[in-house]
Amino acid sequence: MQESPIPYYVVEFLSEEWITWTTFSLIFIITPLVFAKYLNASQKKYLLYIMSVLLMIEYTGENLKNILNGFWNIQYNLPLHLCSISTVICCFLPFIKKQKKWFEFVYYTGILGGLMAILTPQINQFDGQLSEYINYYSSHSLIILIPIYMYVYQGAQLTRLSWLRLFFNVGLLVILVMPINFIIGSNYMYVAELPGVDNPLLIGGWPYYILFGMLFVMVLAYLVYVITKRRISL
Repeated sequence: MQESPIPYYVVEFLSEEWITWTTFSLIFIITPLVFAKYLNASQKKYLLYIMSVLLMIEYTGENLKNILNGFWNIQYNLPLHLCSISTVICCFLPFIKKQKKWFEFVYYTGILGGLMAILTPQINQFDGQLSEYINYYSSHSLIILIPIYMYVYQGAQLTRLSWLRLFFNVGLLVILVMPINFIIGSNYMYVAELPGVDNPLLIGGWPYYILFGMLFVMVLAYLVYVITKRRISL
């Protein structure tokens, strides 16, 4: 694998920088959820549209910036990381009618992937600008926020075995992404090698960290399902 045209940047866990931007993410997620309590049904729908369009603008803008700067690279910028896949889904999900399967998938991948990205941040193609921090943390916050918002305010539901289907869907994605990584020399979904940031869910070397990671995903998805069904109410 070739080195990235711009080095990635790892925000040190529990550093002042980490605390600042994690707090930013929490406020970013909580504020719309609380604010929506005081809106009528139509206004809640429009707020959801605004969040999705904002995510669309951020994602498109980041890619355009990389293209214009000559940093866009097929090895690093295709939407094949789990968070990138969740981002694309969250961009169009509120605007389509048949949402159920997409929603169930992104509810888990958005929450789990977004949280992991915020708690163990690795900002790829980092150039040191404030906009890079804002884009990274706001976009990952939105892939957490949008599914939760849809569950709380838009009547989206999780079926009993949705958490288990996630395990098979992510497994299928891993199988599909592996040959792509091999062909183009990429590390999408971090299944070619470990990411640069320490992640407590990734244990051992290749391919064992992938197997353990899949098991952790299944357990965490079940916990998200249980917590959602029992606890989420605003």
